[in-house]
Amino acid sequence: MGSDSLTGSRIRERRLMLGLRQADLAREVDISASYLNLIEHNRRRIGGKLLVALAQALGVEPSLLTEGVKAALVTALREAAADARAPAAELDRVDEFAGRFPGWAEVLAETHGRIGALERTVRSLSDRLTHDPHLAASLHEVLSTAAAIRSTAAILAEPGELAAEWRDRFHRNLDEDAQRLADSSRALVRFLDDSDQSAERRGIPQEEVEAFFAARGFHFPELEERHGSASESVARAVELDSRAARKIAAAALADYESDARDMPLAVLAEALGRLGIQPGALAREFGVEVHRVLRRLAALPEEVLGQPSGLVVCDASGSILFRKPVAGFTLPRFGASCPLWPLFTALSQPGVPIRREVHQQGRAARDSLCYAISWAAEPLRFDSDPVLRAVMLILPARQPEAGAAPGSRAVGASCRICTRQGCDARREPSILREEGTEGLGNR
Repeated sequence: MGSDSLTGSRIRERRLMLGLRQADLAREVDISASYLNLIEHNRRRIGGKLLVALAQALGVEPSLLTEGVKAALVTALREAAADARAPAAELDRVDEFAGRFPGWAEVLAETHGRIGALERTVRSLSDRLTHDPHLAASLHEVLSTAAAIRSTAAILAEPGELAAEWRDRFHRNLDEDAQRLADSSRALVRFLDDSDQSAERRGIPQEEVEAFFAARGFHFPELEERHGSASESVARAVELDSRAARKIAAAALADYESDARDMPLAVLAEALGRLGIQPGALAREFGVEVHRVLRRLAALPEEVLGQPSGLVVCDASGSILFRKPVAGFTLPRFGASCPLWPLFTALSQPGVPIRREVHQQGRAARDSLCYAISWAAEPLRFDSDPVLRAVMLILPARQPEAGAAPGSRAVGASCRICTRQGCDARREPSILREEGTEGLGNR
C-alpha cells in the first residue's frame, strides 16, 4: 500500500488517540459516519476543505495526515526484518506500519542501526585483540608494570624491619610504576575506544593509506584524466603523515595509474556493457593480466560498475597489503581469517583464477561473489623464490537471507565471534557461547 493512500489510516489513529467516536468526528466536519468510515479505511481519497476540517478537528497540521513515510525509514525497516530473518514479518505492509506508527517505526529503525554498529565494533575489536601487534605491545606494557608493582608490594609487605634507604627506594619505585601503569592503561583505553571509523588513524601507515583512499572513494579522477601523477596525488594528501604511509600510497597509486592508462574509464564502461563483470573476458579484451582487471574493477565508481565492490590484496605470508571494505562483507584488518579463504586458495595455486560464492555467517548474513588470483610481483628467477601476491574482488550478490545459496561456502568473521557449529576449520571456541560453539576441530 502506497504512503499516499494512508491518509485515512492516520485519521483513524489520531481519532482513536483522542478518544473520539467516529460519529462525533463525522458530525463535527459535517459528513456522514458511513462516509468517514470509508475514508478511515482508505477507500476514499480526500483533500481540500474536508482535509483541513478533519485536521482542525483532530488538532494536527494537514501535512501530518497526508505526508508519506520517508523512503529511508521504510528501507531501514525492511533491512531490520531481513537481518532478523523472520519469515513471519509482513513486508508487504511495512509502509502501512510506518505510516500508522511513525514513532515506533523510528525506534525500530534506530535500534537496528545501533545493533549493526555494535556488531561492527565487536568484529573490529575481536580482530585487533587477536592479531594487532600494537595492542599486544600495549597489553604487555600493562601486565609487566602490574607485575613490577606486585613484586615491590610483596617486598614491602614482608615481616621485619627494612632499612630506611631501601624502604624509600621501594616507595619511589612503587610510585613510578603506578604512574607508568596509569599512563599505559589510559593509552590502552584510548586505543580500544578508537574504532575503524575514527578520523585518527593512530599513526599506523597502512591505516593512513586506507583513510587516504576512503576519503576519495577509492577513485582518483585526476589519474583517470591524466591531469596529474601518482606522486603529485601523494604530495597533496593530508591523511598521509608518515614516510612509510606515503611510500605505500605511492605504490598503490602507481598501480592505479597504470591500470587506468591501459583500461580507460570510458572504454572499460563500454566493455562492461557488452561483456558484463567477467574478469577473464575483460582481461582478453584489453590484453592485460587478470589481477589488474580485478584491481581496476574495484576502483570504478559504483554507478559505472553497477554495484558496490570490495577488494583485498595480500602477500604470500597472508599479510594484508590493501583493503577496500564493502557493505555486507566483513574484511579483517589482519590475515588468517575465514572470509579470506578464496584469497588464500589463490595463493596456493599461483596463476589459477578462483571464483567462489561465499555466504557470510551472522545476523546480517549475505552472499558474495569472490574472484581471486595470485601472481608473481617480481620477475621469476632460478636463484630466488618468487614474490607472490594475491588479489580478491568482492561483489555482494544478494540481500541478507535465511540461508546460503546452493553451492556457496559458509564463513564467519573470525572464530572468536562465529556462531557456526560443526566447523572442522575452527581454531578456537567462540565467545558467543549461547549461540553454539561446538565443533572445535583441527585445521
